[in-house]
Amino acid sequence: MGTMKGKLRNTLEFVVYSLMGIIFFFIPITLNGSTSIPLDHVVTFFQEHLATLSKVLILIAVICGGILLFIQKDWEKGKIATSFIVFKVLGAIIGILLFFKIGPDWFVNEKTGLYLYDYLVVPVGLTVPIGAAFLTFLVSYGLFEFVGVFTQQIMKPIWNVPGRAAVNALASFVASFAVGLLITDKEYREGKYNHKEAVIIATGFSTVTVAFMIVIAKTLNLMSHWNLYFFVTLFVTFAVTAITTRIPPISRMSTEYYDTPEVEEDLSDLSFNSKVSLAWERGLTTVKEAPHLFNNIWQNFKEGVLMTMSILPTILSIGLIFMLLAEYTPVFNYVAYIFYPLTALLQIPEPFLAAKGTAIGITEMFLPSLIVVEASIVTKFIIAVVSVSTIIFFSASVPSMMSTHIPLKIHELVIIWFERSVLSLIIVTPIAFLFLG
Repeated sequence: MGTMKGKLRNTLEFVVYSLMGIIFFFIPITLNGSTSIPLDHVVTFFQEHLATLSKVLILIAVICGGILLFIQKDWEKGKIATSFIVFKVLGAIIGILLFFKIGPDWFVNEKTGLYLYDYLVVPVGLTVPIGAAFLTFLVSYGLFEFVGVFTQQIMKPIWNVPGRAAVNALASFVASFAVGLLITDKEYREGKYNHKEAVIIATGFSTVTVAFMIVIAKTLNLMSHWNLYFFVTLFVTFAVTAITTRIPPISRMSTEYYDTPEVEEDLSDLSFNSKVSLAWERGLTTVKEAPHLFNNIWQNFKEGVLMTMSILPTILSIGLIFMLLAEYTPVFNYVAYIFYPLTALLQIPEPFLAAKGTAIGITEMFLPSLIVVEASIVTKFIIAVVSVSTIIFFSASVPSMMSTHIPLKIHELVIIWFERSVLSLIIVTPIAFLFLG
């Protein structure tokens, strides 16, 4: 009897929590005349009704981020992590100055520092921890395990990674690059992925969190097209990864393992009914082994807060440096010429603006949105997708990748970023014209 009750409870949790996760992230609802997903409504409430408190909390998070690196001894994590100490400390100082509006006009104005603080740092600082709490429902109660059984047999032929990477890839895409890289690094160290497979997953699926994508969509007034934006970005990211796995530098990487290889169970011979049974069983097993809901939410929220404290100072420092370069120097106008022939050939409405937005994407994934904020909806949509699908940017994902055990070199990441940028533009442009042109 107890077993039956336990199974019924697990089944209810699996279905109800998974549905709640889907609703929070994918089902738009209308509140006060605004149509968006529930997570966005929660963040908007904080921004509109608790604006001062929100800004104070974000300032505390930025300052803590500047202090945390000394507690965590970042200088012991390698050269890349050590170099980012400067940016984090600088970011904390910039955050204090911007909060109190101290500094020259070029630093504290609505196009540079204040814009960065009010329209990027505050929304990100609120969205990431709140989003992390809500992600509990999406990633912790069997939904990915259930889906993973059906996606397993397509992973090897399309992306050259083991079937078990299906859940890893989805978690990496939906949760955040930080969560994705943690999973990938662990799997690599346990011998479940070889070097090449780990690089494919790290550089091919570990995007920014869905919560961050909401910030981009809100900035570019794309929330009315949220589901289109999310699923097109998912498609473009995965399609680009299928190509980059087959071209250098990834195609030439070694297939050596960090540890003893672990052979994966092959599910390709199972019938559809057997797969449904197995998927259901794995979903229920995940629920059974999951922590208590409130403990889980609290743990994920804490991880979201730590992640926020880690990324906000670098966004402030690196973001501001490149915003100043974009606003007051022609540096990115020159870099944009690398992509301009392609954006012109693709007939993107503002080709040079799109080229500049693409070029600046390697520095910070949000800056491309600021470049095209006044552009046409087609251009905004294209850059909103490209800024996420390219995955590699120096303010956060690069130092995170370099701090894992996966062997990666900076020049390889730059080449992969360029390849992903070009391929993303080629794939997303006709889709943008089809739905929004």
